[in-house]
Amino acid sequence: MKNSLSLFLSFLLFSPLFFASLFLPLTPSFSQDLDPQPMPFHVYKDASSSENHYIPSGWMGDHKDIEMNLNCRTTPYEGAACIKFTYKATGSQGENWAGIYFLHPTDNWGMLDGGYNLSKAAKLLFYARGEKGTEVISEFKAGGINGGKYTDSASASIFNIALTQDWKQYTIDLQGQDLSRIIGGFCWSADKERNPNGMTFYLDDIRYE
Repeated sequence: MKNSLSLFLSFLLFSPLFFASLFLPLTPSFSQDLDPQPMPFHVYKDASSSENHYIPSGWMGDHKDIEMNLNCRTTPYEGAACIKFTYKATGSQGENWAGIYFLHPTDNWGMLDGGYNLSKAAKLLFYARGEKGTEVISEFKAGGINGGKYTDSASASIFNIALTQDWKQYTIDLQGQDLSRIIGGFCWSADKERNPNGMTFYLDDIRYE
């Protein structure tokens, strides 16, 4: 009996499958690990607000063409500040487009266990305006992170938004979506074709509800 047990343990310990299993990634768990968040749930409420939950750290495309001010005091829609973005459209890295993802945690493209359970939300609301009223945003987006170990459970967008000089509310409908894990809380992108001379625009009060 002891010899049989010893042979079995030797087989197990020296089996290629045993060693391979030591390096296999753990299967990520999703909504069961995340409690549903109460609504409203802010991506950005105000500069340094404790209710800001996502970080604009996912810079994409010609990201050297982007300037960002998270504490802009130029006529915010609500509160003391708003976010100011300037896209220079110089094609600094040859992409001819640029954008930013608001991520949780910072710089998380799906390699870290992050995000929030936003299953109580039916929509994403935010306010935007352009400096001149000629600015065009290619896409505003919620969710969509899918390149790593952890992925967003949903993705929804609105496209080709022509901004005005006045603040305007925009809505991304999330009804029927699985929002059990959202790492990419908000995203915008713009391209050189629609904004050949660059542009400046503002965002405020980005929230799920």
